[in-house]
Amino acid sequence: MSIAITGAAGQLGRLVIENLKLKVPPNNILALVRNPELTEVLGVAAKTIDYSKQETLDAALTGVETLLLISSSEVGQRIAQHANVIASAKKAGVKRIVYTSLLHADTSILPLADEHRATEADLKASGLAYTLLRNGWYTENYTGFIGAALANGALFGSAGEGRISAATREDLAEAAVAVLSSDDHVNATYELAGDTAWTLADLAAEVSKQTGKDIPYRNLAEADYATALEGAGLPQGLAAALAAYDVCAANGALYGTERTLSKLIGRPTTTLAASVERALQAL
Repeated sequence: MSIAITGAAGQLGRLVIENLKLKVPPNNILALVRNPELTEVLGVAAKTIDYSKQETLDAALTGVETLLLISSSEVGQRIAQHANVIASAKKAGVKRIVYTSLLHADTSILPLADEHRATEADLKASGLAYTLLRNGWYTENYTGFIGAALANGALFGSAGEGRISAATREDLAEAAVAVLSSDDHVNATYELAGDTAWTLADLAAEVSKQTGKDIPYRNLAEADYATALEGAGLPQGLAAALAAYDVCAANGALYGTERTLSKLIGRPTTTLAASVERALQAL
């Protein structure tokens, strides 16, 4: 079994490789990266790829049986980039592509969903076997703001009372490994949500509980939250996007009741309390 992982040096990719080495021999794992200098700590063979240079993809995928296509970080360019990977995989004789999509990608109102829908359609049209891992929101997307909340005396956002069925990167990496290390799951679509949904008010309450400080949740209008994020040093485009995602969350875009994730990994998904504890330890 030869398994290749794109984005292998990223936060999710590293966790996938770390867990995958416990399931299959490391010499059966190939890391596909843009910067080869980042692969030394991965402990597996690596090849350099460029999504816009088909020849690099063709060469890298030769001999690969299963490919984990971790969605590109370049929002706005993903459709073309992923299409290049799929075309090279087909040319190289890859047997199956496992793709990290988005929770409820087919119906999601998140602006990110369009690119995922397009890639899912390309995969289905390719004739290759596929598995769609529709990942829910990373818990770390929100626990990453705990430090700022402590500094400001409040957690800010625009998600209202929207419930968020988030899961940690570790949870989602384990799910990817469960699929990659098995011959099952062909042409399957999995909605991967955390077991227990929470609101940003719940997150603020948990931070308050664990720190002994009063950290309330302050809900802001989308424009006001974007402005606040810019004031904290985020680029204008990213600030606007994060505020928009929060508004989508307020309208249910990050909520799911499926327990598929915990079934795949064979344990409950990481609790909010555990995630907050880990985030606080990292401060």
